Amino acid sequence: MRFALSDEQIEFRDAVRGLLADTCGPDDIRAAWADPVFAGGGPGGGDGRVRATWSALGEMGVLGITVPEEHGGLGMTDEDLVPLLIECGRAGLPDPVSTTAGVAVGALRDIVAAGDPTGAAAKLLGSIAAGEMAVGVAFVSADGAASSGASAVAVSPLVAGAASLDVFVLFADGQIHLVERDDVQLESVESVDGARALCVVSWDSSNSTVLLDGPVGVDVTAAAFDRAALGDAAMLVGLSRTMLDMTVAYAIERKQFGVQIGSFQAVKHQLADATLAVEFAEPLVLRAANSLALGDPDASVHVSMAKAKASAAAIVAAKASLQVHGAIGYTVEYDLHLFMKRAWALAAEFGDAEFHRRRVRAGVLAV
Repeated sequence: MRFALSDEQIEFRDAVRGLLADTCGPDDIRAAWADPVFAGGGPGGGDGRVRATWSALGEMGVLGITVPEEHGGLGMTDEDLVPLLIECGRAGLPDPVSTTAGVAVGALRDIVAAGDPTGAAAKLLGSIAAGEMAVGVAFVSADGAASSGASAVAVSPLVAGAASLDVFVLFADGQIHLVERDDVQLESVESVDGARALCVVSWDSSNSTVLLDGPVGVDVTAAAFDRAALGDAAMLVGLSRTMLDMTVAYAIERKQFGVQIGSFQAVKHQLADATLAVEFAEPLVLRAANSLALGDPDASVHVSMAKAKASAAAIVAAKASLQVHGAIGYTVEYDLHLFMKRAWALAAEFGDAEFHRRRVRAGVLAV
């Protein structure tokens, strides 16, 4: 089985890469931080969004890439979205592209396929395709505990950029709730990555629309969690590549004892190990996207393999990058911290490496 990108996917990916290069630079990421001091500069007061980029992605069709054509989208699959999420990670974009275009759209498609009892899912799909909605998602449980097994869901009420979002699709013990922004309660939470603008989200179920529940709701929730974990894995690959690109450039430029530090064996070995980890992670991400697109019964295991590997690779890449940069890597004025802190955050979001290794083990043992 071949997991290389098609010519059309490469063309779309390159177009998105160019758009992100034009609209989402380090200064734009800093502006998304609320605190300009911790961001290393910027105007302050940001809400975790880069709206110029978001609008441009909407106009390009990225936000509606997996929305069915009958609802105004491009009718493409997870295989087409994932390469674009890698580029979002490469650029450090904090906006909810994955949760909107991947997780929410995937769940809404499944709800429409199940009959769309309220009719709200089809309506929201059209709004997302039109670029009118930024959607937050969270997976919560009444007892606050993560489920177990190959289709386990890591629960957390945290949503990035929650105060700026238009609507929430919230997954709670097999029920899928659609909640308007005015009907959720938000509590700000500090994050190592200030561009994420994290909030704890809570809501009164009497003010929500239950899109689906019962056994089908459990299945849709599991599939939505897979897409959430895969989206983060894809962005971690992109983040890792940016950190390594920055570090290689620095190692070529920086000199000690009259020679480039990139010529030192210790530096070469660290960067080679980090690069190898990322190179092994990306094919797993593409394989998981293929499995989700084709409805492979082992898709959850493939997603967890990808998330575990991508999380571990990003941690290795961040560590190597920081060590090679030395003291300058610790300063918030230097761009590396914007990508490194995002990598730390996403490595743990929707299940860290150990959580997903347990998921893989459960899936293998169940065979």
